[in-house]
Amino acid sequence: MRVAMVGSGYVGLVSGACFADFGHEVVCIDKDADKVAALKAGRIPIFEPGLDALVQTNAEAGRLSFTTDLALGVQRADAVFIAVGTPSRRGDGFADLSFVYAAAREIAAAMDGFTVVVTKSTVPVGTGDEVERIIREMRPDAEFSVVSNPEFLREGAAILDFKRPDRIVIGANDEKGASVVSDLYRPLYLNQAPILVTGRRTAELTKYAANAFLATKITFINEIADLCEQVGANVQEVARGIGLDNRIGSKFLHAGPGYGGSCFPKDTLALMKTAQDHGAPVRLVETVVSVNDQRKRAMARKIIAACDGSVRGKLIGVLGLTFKPNTDDMRDAPSCAIISALQDAGARIRAFDPEGMDQARKVLTDVEYANDAYSCAKGADALVLVTEWDAFRALDLARLRKILAAPVLVDLRNVYVPDDMRRHGFRYVSIGRPEAAPPRD
Repeated sequence: MRVAMVGSGYVGLVSGACFADFGHEVVCIDKDADKVAALKAGRIPIFEPGLDALVQTNAEAGRLSFTTDLALGVQRADAVFIAVGTPSRRGDGFADLSFVYAAAREIAAAMDGFTVVVTKSTVPVGTGDEVERIIREMRPDAEFSVVSNPEFLREGAAILDFKRPDRIVIGANDEKGASVVSDLYRPLYLNQAPILVTGRRTAELTKYAANAFLATKITFINEIADLCEQVGANVQEVARGIGLDNRIGSKFLHAGPGYGGSCFPKDTLALMKTAQDHGAPVRLVETVVSVNDQRKRAMARKIIAACDGSVRGKLIGVLGLTFKPNTDDMRDAPSCAIISALQDAGARIRAFDPEGMDQARKVLTDVEYANDAYSCAKGADALVLVTEWDAFRALDLARLRKILAAPVLVDLRNVYVPDDMRRHGFRYVSIGRPEAAPPRD
């Protein structure tokens, strides 16, 4: 089948490359001429493990191409995916759908013959109806179908998630549109990936509901971690104790500094606003959003407390800046709020991240960047582990102890074992576990 992917950002590029790998003919379209030129030259604008090789293989095979010419890509397509950004709108937090609607207008002008227009972007309930109205108004004689096909890709594991999904959700109000999108995913039938065909509005809400539920699990275990610290319990053992219950499951029960990234913050906010607009407020999600926002600065207070109550004039080393490992995404990363709060308290910041420092420079100010974990730690009054990259999981503790100005390590991801840290002479602070403090010199 011939596929046009409007938008060559994270979702569009991964989806387009994977569809091409299935054997479909895919053209990825983007208004950014520099991005398209880079993609044609084999340079990938985002960091996602395995994506560079996947793009190169399919581009060389002639199944994947890139262009700025939307009309050319859409005219030949059986299915046109809208995979543009839907950021939170300034002022009210609702999803900004201007890019989606602009894409719909351009697609309407370029369609030739029956076309399935698929919203891959995360959009509020009813967006598909408006996309259909826009196209129908511009092209009353056109034959088309509007389908919702939300993505469930985890950054850092997106290719695996696309090719071995838990489920494929197709929201359609007509059988013909649902059939075309189902055929696109036919190569996954061998993997027995369940396809759930629903109404279009149901599919749109399913995406938001899934992300809100996962965000709720993260926030729940973070609050339990705070309680553990007060009563002397261990949150990792609590999480294992409840995660072994099949009704609950162990995923997303890892205590930390709060969720971030491109999806959870904006999607929970958009769901909250949509529910309020329809007179059915989701109070639980509202609380999740509030608790998560407060938690990030609370982590800065934890670091300050570990430094004997003051970081003024002190150098704090920060390991990990991206919102999670295996991505360069800095959107709503906990590190941003933590670093800002530490700077407000008078600290100097030195940081290192294996992939995220170029993006970090765009959103953080007055930060010194190191070349590796040890140069980040050298001479620091405290070292803070914010993102659990594999490179930080087996640091040379004896070496760290020697190069730090003070033996303080704050582990916001519970990577290390408190007893090991105590034996190496650290004052070690983690999340929801009894503090390990060595004897004072």
